[in-house]
Amino acid sequence: MSVTINRMITHAFALVMGLPKLSVFSLRYLLIGGGLFVSYEMCLSLALGMANSRNQAVEMSIINYLWPSLTVLFAVLASHKPVNKVIYPAILLSFFGVAWTLSGDQGLSITQLIENAASNPASYSLAFTGAFLWAIYCNITKKLANGKNAITWFFIATALALWIKYAVSDEGAIVMTSSAVIDLLLAGMIMGSGYALWNIGIIGGNMVLLATFSYFTPILSTFFSAWILDIELTIQFWQGVIMVTIASLLCWWFTREKS
Repeated sequence: MSVTINRMITHAFALVMGLPKLSVFSLRYLLIGGGLFVSYEMCLSLALGMANSRNQAVEMSIINYLWPSLTVLFAVLASHKPVNKVIYPAILLSFFGVAWTLSGDQGLSITQLIENAASNPASYSLAFTGAFLWAIYCNITKKLANGKNAITWFFIATALALWIKYAVSDEGAIVMTSSAVIDLLLAGMIMGSGYALWNIGIIGGNMVLLATFSYFTPILSTFFSAWILDIELTIQFWQGVIMVTIASLLCWWFTREKS
């Protein structure tokens, strides 16, 4: 399904944003920025696709939302400017929030965390890796892009990579039903619009401010995931989601530019 969604998004980008000539982009932007983008998309798609259950798929999305805090951390480290030391406990809080969501109803337990990770190490590893990759991508894109937006080409590369992965795997044929097509179209439009606007924002806007507005997405994403997947999440899970969100907001608050 992720292969087909990426194909739909690629077509949408080509129609709406056009297909700019590769010659207008720097080779560094295409290779480094494109490599990070494709790698992140592969990590996220595979982490979600290999989840053992619907609940675990939601857990993958929460791990993915470590990227706002990591984005701020990398931006601070790259700027070499003095920052409030509170930012570091805030980042730790985001990781603690993820650990809290993954521990189940018994409270925070290292044993439970290890058991959860051991149940599907590939998915958890891919989700964590993806969060770091996207944070790096968000920080370097503005410097490498020089105001140019290669998001359409990046999605073409992502679609090709996923199709190659599908071709060499032993997965069965994709079965398309009318309801699946509708879901596919809606997912493609929403994801395509989101990525297009985000890439425009990070190229021409304030990365820390953009990351701030994204800090509420863990709550929104979890809500819609639970609704669409028809699952009931525990109070502890929601507590962890809120911790991740609060941690992200604290990261912004202590790194914002004061007028």
